[in-house]
Amino acid sequence: MSRIARILCLAMTSIVVCPSLYSQTRNAAPAIPDNFYSAMQWRCIGPHRGGRVLAVSGVNGEPETFYFGAVAGGVWKTTDAGRTWTPIFDGQPIASIGALAVSRSDPNTIYVGTGEADMRSDISFGAGVYKSTDAGRSWSYLGLSGTRQIGRILIDPKNPDVVLVAALGHGFGPNEERGVFRSTDGGRSWTKVLYKDENTGAIDLAYDPDNSRTVFASLWNVRRPPYVAYAPITGPGGGLYKSTDGGATWRELTGNGLPAVKIGRIGVDVAAGQHGKRVYALIDAGSASGLYRSDDGGDNWSLVSTEPRILGRGWYFGEVRSDPKNADTVYISNVSLYRSIDGGKTFKAIRGAPGGDDYHSLWIDPQNPRRMISGVDQGTIITVNGGKTWSSWYNQPTAQFYHVAVDNQFPYWVYGAQQDSGTAAVISRSDYGLITFRDWHPIGAGESGYILPDPVNPQIVYGGSTGGELYRFNSLTGQVEDISPTPAELGMKVVHRYPWTTPIAFSPQPPHALYQASQFLFRTLDGGKNWKIISADLTLRPGEKEEDAKGVIYTIAPSPVAAETIWVGTDNGLVQLTRDEGRTWNEASPPGLASWSMISLIDASPHDAASAYAAIDRHQVDDIRPYIYRTHDSGRTWTKITAGIPENACVHAVREDPKRKGLLFAGTELGVYFSLNDGDRWQLLQLNLPVTAIRDLVVKNNDLVVATHGRSFWILDDISLLREMNGEIAGDGAHLFRPATAIRIRKNVAHDTPLPPETPAGKNPPAGAIIDYSLKSEPVGEVTLEILDSGGRLVRKFSSSDEQRKVDDTQSFPTYWFNPPAPLSKKARLNRFVWDLRYGRPQALRYGYSIAAAYGEDAIMLPEGPMVLPGIYQVKLTAAGRSYTAPLEVRMDPRVKVAPLALSQQLALEMKIIESLNESYAAVQQLRDLRAQLKALQTKLTSDPSAKAILGSIDALDKSAADLLAVEQQYPPVGIVSVASLNGALGSLLPAVDSADSAPTAQAVSAVATYRQLLDEQLAKWSALKARDLPALNALLQQRQMAMIRIQG
Repeated sequence: MSRIARILCLAMTSIVVCPSLYSQTRNAAPAIPDNFYSAMQWRCIGPHRGGRVLAVSGVNGEPETFYFGAVAGGVWKTTDAGRTWTPIFDGQPIASIGALAVSRSDPNTIYVGTGEADMRSDISFGAGVYKSTDAGRSWSYLGLSGTRQIGRILIDPKNPDVVLVAALGHGFGPNEERGVFRSTDGGRSWTKVLYKDENTGAIDLAYDPDNSRTVFASLWNVRRPPYVAYAPITGPGGGLYKSTDGGATWRELTGNGLPAVKIGRIGVDVAAGQHGKRVYALIDAGSASGLYRSDDGGDNWSLVSTEPRILGRGWYFGEVRSDPKNADTVYISNVSLYRSIDGGKTFKAIRGAPGGDDYHSLWIDPQNPRRMISGVDQGTIITVNGGKTWSSWYNQPTAQFYHVAVDNQFPYWVYGAQQDSGTAAVISRSDYGLITFRDWHPIGAGESGYILPDPVNPQIVYGGSTGGELYRFNSLTGQVEDISPTPAELGMKVVHRYPWTTPIAFSPQPPHALYQASQFLFRTLDGGKNWKIISADLTLRPGEKEEDAKGVIYTIAPSPVAAETIWVGTDNGLVQLTRDEGRTWNEASPPGLASWSMISLIDASPHDAASAYAAIDRHQVDDIRPYIYRTHDSGRTWTKITAGIPENACVHAVREDPKRKGLLFAGTELGVYFSLNDGDRWQLLQLNLPVTAIRDLVVKNNDLVVATHGRSFWILDDISLLREMNGEIAGDGAHLFRPATAIRIRKNVAHDTPLPPETPAGKNPPAGAIIDYSLKSEPVGEVTLEILDSGGRLVRKFSSSDEQRKVDDTQSFPTYWFNPPAPLSKKARLNRFVWDLRYGRPQALRYGYSIAAAYGEDAIMLPEGPMVLPGIYQVKLTAAGRSYTAPLEVRMDPRVKVAPLALSQQLALEMKIIESLNESYAAVQQLRDLRAQLKALQTKLTSDPSAKAILGSIDALDKSAADLLAVEQQYPPVGIVSVASLNGALGSLLPAVDSADSAPTAQAVSAVATYRQLLDEQLAKWSALKARDLPALNALLQQRQMAMIRIQG
């Protein structure tokens, strides 16, 4: 097994000896080579509604450039003041960002501290410090891997190599690598300069803007307990410290006006222009909490404000910032952003909303304090006018979801509760090319619960929240009904304990009971109007009393194959099982599982009532190793199955594929894994998915859908090949996988002005049939892919020798609307090709482009070939002289209700149009060739006086040919009829006939007939020219012993 990055500690200095952060598996090479599934691609569907941000910074001298670090979504950059954001950290093996700093003396230098330090129950851990010296284009790892949570980074304003790091340390246990660390060589080595003990870390740092040798730091002893608790536990040892030598040595500041009680979190700031005299400290200290101010550099302090609005949840908020041009102007981030203009005595909310946005951090431009960036629970916002207006956080796909569910509509919708923002229902495919603001909406529940659509009526959606709240949302009316099982605790004999993420689950068996849980399991059969408790307290461990218990039920898993069988998992390490709908229960826990081993998710097998899989998360007891267990005997025995998953990737979710038994998927803190052999061996399925926490996943039809806790929802389209994949296939010279059923659907039906490129958007799935094939080595010669209908007739043929369509830079719009597909691949790997379910494109003299354009996709070139009829087709792959075949079923869009005869009539009419198009195109090419030959002949004979007669024949023939090629030159058109103009008219008529799945209109049928008649007349004229005028000219040419004019075709 290769080792995690090691940090060699010598005395007080830490030196990085290895940049790698991923601890690797101790097993051999993967059973299936990565390149045999690497052509699969994840796509983000949004929503583009930001998640929590603690780390923000602007850039001196670049007024449009800002950065933010999401707590589980990496680092992002804007160069247009927040109009658009680009991820710049996705290549790194960690996503949780706690601190970020940009050098004032060298704006290309950025330091990033990983691991959020807000101490919520859902915090993600980090792995140390990173650095960029090219404004985020590339990154290097600087060590401090054991710090886990980093609260602040300071860079000396004159020297980018001098940097301080406030490391809070492990959030759930003691560790040595915490406190304040200092580097004077750009992070190549570190010295621990301020340290209290293994339980106390550093949370904030602030230097004097007038003299960076003066620095303040705050220490905090804080710990998250393993059981459900809203606030963390603050211990002794916290305090405020000052250094006057750039952080090399420190002294604690006590007394003289500072609280003499147990100190919690402290936020500190030194005002500019005061020579270090004015210092603000926001202190969380119980009844002594408040905003403190020193006007003598920290020697003496006064309590200037106990305003409740700035002190709420002092463990969660804790930042104070002063205006760099006015020491009396102070900002404090809390549920709103508050500003004081009297030195902190009174405050006014300048940004916020009912319900609380929760503001955490603020960077103020030292030169222009009207320019600021704020980190908020909902994302990041920027102001350039002192807070009068701000940019939007609805352009950041950094949403933190807890779970994911899908419904049975087409296209299916994806549901989840987003931390800090509420809920989201997002369509998996938009009819308009991209998934945008038009394609998602809230469903009325809380930020932390499960969201489940009704299995029978997807218009009804159930959603939970904190404290056992449960809601029923009606998408037709928009009404949200509170159906909580325990709406009031006062006067009740039993006090219910609920987790932050209260579980709910539907029974897959009719009548589809809905379950919710505290320490008890509830059931309703009437949509929440009435509830019944169907268990005792399922969280009690041996000898534990109800009044002392803290455990809760964390996951509910009714069996998909056995009615009345329900699995339950608790956060204190118990698995319970009933086979009779709760009348009796038996403990079925994995043996030896320690207390507070949270059963994060149980997946009851869709193939076998006795089988289940349990994802067990122990990060809350400071153990981030992976734990997955399986049972095939109803919990009597369990097997741990984690081979292949890194040792630092705790597991949140595991699911079994409903079609292939033993095909498993796991969501971990660092990404997605899959197993083809029931968990005996796992392989990474990250592909293009950024590293982030995967809190839940679900298989819907042929897609894998994941809920990330930092990068919104993502979908891996068409996992059919994983269902077919095995070692033998991976060893074959070539293999054509059986394609999944393809839905006959249109790529984009928009008729409005296309959304601008800056519009935040998720990606649609491919429109057509996904065809996967693997090649062990690159074959000699071309590779071809043919589509044949049920009668063996060729529908479409693709070749690796096809030329990629060139980008058309002659159009009246920018070329960024083009993204022409690549030709059929012959690379040695898994190759994925998409057939658009259309016949080949007809021959047209001029192609146009549909207004149905989506940025990032290829502009739709018109006319297109017709769509094929629903039915069974055959895919034929030919490589290295061998052919492979597989059936492909094409089905109708289930939303479209149309008779098969109507589609056949539509296709027949389109084929008539294409026949006329191709005929007219061929005639035009012949006419153009004729005119070119006539022109060359005319040039040759013009100076010959004896050629007057033949030149007259040339002119007459050329004029007749020109009439057949005439096209409209003005608008409105004057009705020119020619072979060429009819090709254009037919090319415009074809998209009209193809516009919807319907029988052709009578007027369309009439138009086709009219155009055919007119074309026949024009082609007759052309035939007459070829039969009469051209031979006459050729006779004259023969008389002069000159080469005759010949027409090809």
